[in-house]
Amino acid sequence: MRMDIRRMLVLVEVSRTGSLTAAAESLSYTVSAVSQQIGQLEDEAGQPLIERRPRGVTLTEAGRAVVRHAEKIERIVSAAHEELRDLAGLNTGTLRLGTVPTVTESFLPAAISAFRAHHPGVDLRIHSAQLSGLEHLLESREIELAITWDRERPADGPGKSLTSELIFRDPSVLLVPSSHRLAARSSVRMEELRHEPWIIRTSPNVLALLNAACEAAGFEPIVTFEARSYQEAQAMVAVGMGIALVPRLSLYSLRDDIRVLTAVSPRPPSRRIVLAHRRGERLSPAGSAMRKLLIETGRAWAPA
Repeated sequence: MRMDIRRMLVLVEVSRTGSLTAAAESLSYTVSAVSQQIGQLEDEAGQPLIERRPRGVTLTEAGRAVVRHAEKIERIVSAAHEELRDLAGLNTGTLRLGTVPTVTESFLPAAISAFRAHHPGVDLRIHSAQLSGLEHLLESREIELAITWDRERPADGPGKSLTSELIFRDPSVLLVPSSHRLAARSSVRMEELRHEPWIIRTSPNVLALLNAACEAAGFEPIVTFEARSYQEAQAMVAVGMGIALVPRLSLYSLRDDIRVLTAVSPRPPSRRIVLAHRRGERLSPAGSAMRKLLIETGRAWAPA
């Protein structure tokens, strides 16, 4: 036996109003339509659900059983609508966001503060990871959005299941110790760095950026130290272990004993700071609000 939920809810209204006429008026139906709905529900139930009286109707025992269960369904549907209204109004819910460390340490705190000020009821969860880790978190649905980066001309495009939106371009700059022969200059040609030792942050993607810049200048870099963070790379530059080509976004905390130069001829690589999410999926209301804030905050930060 299978009963139509909409017809069950019509029976609930008949029970509340006590007549087919009053139920029809409440539901904006005709009396004939209400009578037809009840008749079809009785066919589905296989037994009478109402008894027609001169002054209205009463429920049979079977009718009272149907109404009792239909009222539970009505409460569940009402609760679902209320929760959806809260989610749409950003009064509740959870947003899971992924980020790379350089974003976490630069413009992300401003975006988080603005989001919490406007939507304090939303539970915000942040996951910091490297590039490949963020892609995995997105594809496994552990996060809804990720602020990440990719190369200007990536050898491999983003995964087919993901899509990205440009926030801003983050140029690379050259770090040298304050005692370096080039420290007094504001810019340097990449060709002049042919015999320099290099420090990089441990990452295949970061190494690919450096290799591309050096290859364009006609040489292969000699890497003497692989750092686990850009702060560690700065420390090794300061003591003369080598020079480093780093994203400008990583200079949120710059040491006093190193200098920042612009690398030119050929132009050094820049990376694209992007907002990524699963392709073809609509963002939640919280995700849409955070997307707007991240783009606004990131683009405001970019000139600095």
